[in-house]
Amino acid sequence: MTCINLWMSMIHFLQTSNNTLTKERDQLQTSYNTLTKERDQLQTSYNTLTKERDQAKLQTERDFLSRRLTNLSWQKFESSWYFLSTESKTWKESREDCLKRGADLVIINRMVWIGLTDSVNEGTWKWVDDTPLTTRYWYAKQPDNAGPNGEEDCAEIHKDQSPLKAWNDMSCGSKLNWVCEKVF
Repeated sequence: MTCINLWMSMIHFLQTSNNTLTKERDQLQTSYNTLTKERDQLQTSYNTLTKERDQAKLQTERDFLSRRLTNLSWQKFESSWYFLSTESKTWKESREDCLKRGADLVIINRMVWIGLTDSVNEGTWKWVDDTPLTTRYWYAKQPDNAGPNGEEDCAEIHKDQSPLKAWNDMSCGSKLNWVCEKVF
């Protein structure tokens, strides 16, 4: 072979090698770009999952603290637990609140709603557990059903009266504090 042929062969070899290396470089660049895109997608997924996990953890902690706060509102006395409201509601709303708490309006003892009503049968007072009223602590001339519309079907306790004469019938739509009782 002559020198020129040798040079031509060498140039051809180098061009072929260059083309092959260029193709490999382009394939590697494409692979690099694909991997970079996948990495970015994984990072986004990781960030989203981390945020969701943190939100779920915060929700769990908030629920736990909310339950603890609710439980702190209950006071134990003898064999019962009592929830003392800090807001005013109607007798019906107050009873619904107690029932949601797994309790009922307290059966006796402040100016708050108690679990005593004659809303089912006018003049027949019963406790919320359906037991009939036997011991009475009505204020003088009570119950009188003398509300503005003649409907006083719920009982309250006046704090300013003697404990033995503190009950008053009142319109169930009036808003007072209430006490829930849960027996264990």
